[in-house]
Amino acid sequence: MVSQENIRNIAIIAHVDHGKTTLVDELLKQGGIYRENQATQDRVMDSGDLERERGITILAKNTSVHYKDYKINIVDTPGHADFGGEVERILKMVNGVILLVDAAEGPMPQTRFVLQKALELGHKVIVAVNKIDKPDARIEEVMDEVLELLLDLDATDEQFNSPTVFCSGRQGTAAYSPDEVGKDLTPLFETIINYIPAPAGNREEPLQLLVSSIDYNEYVGRIAVGRVERGTIKVNQEVTICDFHDPEIKQKGKVVALYEFDGLGKNPIPEASAGEIVALSGMADITIGRTLCATDCIEPLPFVKISDPTIEMTFAVNDSPFAGKEGKYVTSRNLRDRLEKELMKDVSLHVTEQDNTDAFNVAGRGEMHLSILMETMRREGYEFSVSTPRVLTKVIDGKLCEPIERMVADVPEECMGAVIEKMGRRKADLLGMTPMGSRYRLEFLVPSRGLFGYRSEFLTDTKGEGIMSSVLDSYAPMKGEIERRLVGSLIAHESGEAVTYGLGAAQERGAMLIGPGTPVYAGMVVGICSRNEDMTVNVCKRKQLTNMRASGSDEAIRLVPPRVMSLEQCLEFLADDELLECTPKSLRIRKRELDHGIRMRNLMKKRAQENG
Repeated sequence: MVSQENIRNIAIIAHVDHGKTTLVDELLKQGGIYRENQATQDRVMDSGDLERERGITILAKNTSVHYKDYKINIVDTPGHADFGGEVERILKMVNGVILLVDAAEGPMPQTRFVLQKALELGHKVIVAVNKIDKPDARIEEVMDEVLELLLDLDATDEQFNSPTVFCSGRQGTAAYSPDEVGKDLTPLFETIINYIPAPAGNREEPLQLLVSSIDYNEYVGRIAVGRVERGTIKVNQEVTICDFHDPEIKQKGKVVALYEFDGLGKNPIPEASAGEIVALSGMADITIGRTLCATDCIEPLPFVKISDPTIEMTFAVNDSPFAGKEGKYVTSRNLRDRLEKELMKDVSLHVTEQDNTDAFNVAGRGEMHLSILMETMRREGYEFSVSTPRVLTKVIDGKLCEPIERMVADVPEECMGAVIEKMGRRKADLLGMTPMGSRYRLEFLVPSRGLFGYRSEFLTDTKGEGIMSSVLDSYAPMKGEIERRLVGSLIAHESGEAVTYGLGAAQERGAMLIGPGTPVYAGMVVGICSRNEDMTVNVCKRKQLTNMRASGSDEAIRLVPPRVMSLEQCLEFLADDELLECTPKSLRIRKRELDHGIRMRNLMKKRAQENG
């Protein structure tokens, strides 16, 4: 076992795509985790299929490296604001953070969010300016922006004077000055050892361990991950599970297995002392935020309050005419069990059951947070339908308030006008414009619901060159009506199979979402109408053949290839009266009310009410 003085616990925090996982790859290589001839893969910490496909980190991961006689426990954290709950809770496990900042982009909204949480906990900060080898790096300006950010967040004098290291994560080099040419990551290792303190806690006192993360394994059940705050934990030890925020919880438990993180794996160990980050199994109902204490000294530890969710969607049993044809798990019981399982390891997710037991309100931190859950469930064989995203409002001082996001967009100069105009329509306030070479950084305060459906529009307006990101800023009184989309839906009139003749007539009304041979049902959305109104089309209509006309005598119908939408794009497109049907094989948009006649009657009633 490594002595307590030689342990360092750190988290790497940064905005998305600033190079956290790549830097951890190099720390692992130079920390002696791999054999000399061992084949390695890039972004080894992004172990999930979705993480590797999208190039993002979704779950915080633990690893450790050895440098000289020191053991450095490292937590790689997500960069997206939607997974901020992951970052907030793991900060309780560490004594310091490496703040990674891109040498070209500088501090971004998520950088601000996670740094604020780290400063509030009193953690020491090492600033690492990454990607200094990029041709558009602006190291001096980025350093000034980091200092301004620390001032803005009321950092202490010690935190303001944090050491800075200049890195290239891809090349695996670091230096103390931007003018030096680094050879390896030794300067970063030395800064961690000299600046980050060893974990506190007396090994002789009674046990205290705060659970900060939960893993799940089909063979051993729930695996709790946390740092031993004081005392020693041993295999087969009897412990008491308690909760600082709920004094009534006091359950007996037993540590069946104990593991330490070593490189990319876990090693079973007989015991661990104060300061170590460990994983343990054997307790079925352990959850995040609970404390394991010695049975004769029950003193629970306070847990960081996780920020509230900002958006909500309704997950319901799929009741379309195609229900149950493609999914393995289709009932409300399957849906309930899966959502409860997700709650065990995701503290920023909230699930409430509706009066009719076939639907559940699922609240999360953003569209991506919920869409990742939906994509994971689809891949596991679940079939369900979801509603449009809704913002969660609060009543503050007697006024109804909605969440406001701080949105930062880096756009080419010629695209600035289009972005500002679109954001104005979405009730956004422009806070500032900063020139960055041939590009501009625009900062807005915009209602969360104003960003629904905007991402794909933003990419179109900036010709694919824009970068946008947002993070929750505050709550403010409701800003009034925001029109979400300026186009309507093309809706199938009858059930059947789409044919070329019917699609040829329908594509004159707008862009199609399906091709010939696709099964459709009445009420299913088959295309995007070019006008701002819904239109019913018959894509199953065949050419009527008579003895006067041969089937091939007319000119051939040329179909435009259908538009294939991703899960996020489907969610952005959904109108309030539509649902998204998610199955392992398909994504179908449909009207809540499938019957065309009933939809028309409801529309006439609504218009009559609006006209008084």
